[in-house]
Amino acid sequence: MSAKTKAKTKTNKSINTNVPASLVWFEIPADDLKRAQKFYSSLFGWKIKAFPNMQDYWHIDSGGDDASPDGAIMKRMCPEHPVTNYIMVDSVTRASAKVEKLGGKIHKAKTAVPQMGYFAICQDTENNVFALWERSESAK
Repeated sequence: MSAKTKAKTKTNKSINTNVPASLVWFEIPADDLKRAQKFYSSLFGWKIKAFPNMQDYWHIDSGGDDASPDGAIMKRMCPEHPVTNYIMVDSVTRASAKVEKLGGKIHKAKTAVPQMGYFAICQDTENNVFALWERSESAK
């Protein structure tokens, strides 16, 4: 995650406040990362580069202001692998419980991204996949 993206995710107000949750990251699955890079760079002017030490996960710098999320192109994991949007929450643990209480499902439980935060992959009541994101520089 770039310094710009980290700055975009520092403010975190959602689950326990009246402020709507924010979209903070997105992932686009691709069969051919270089082809997808060329397509999205040419279409939107995005700067797309491989993350260090992550062969199949490339950072997308969307070039927008701080309200515009960055994202990634990643190797498609299965034919039905969807675009995944990451939504900022105060607590992945509490938000995951709320997803289940509201009839959704947790596909991947709370997982740490060291020194960045935690995420969980969820499914809503309409079978749409999305992710929860909690910023935490102490994540291990």
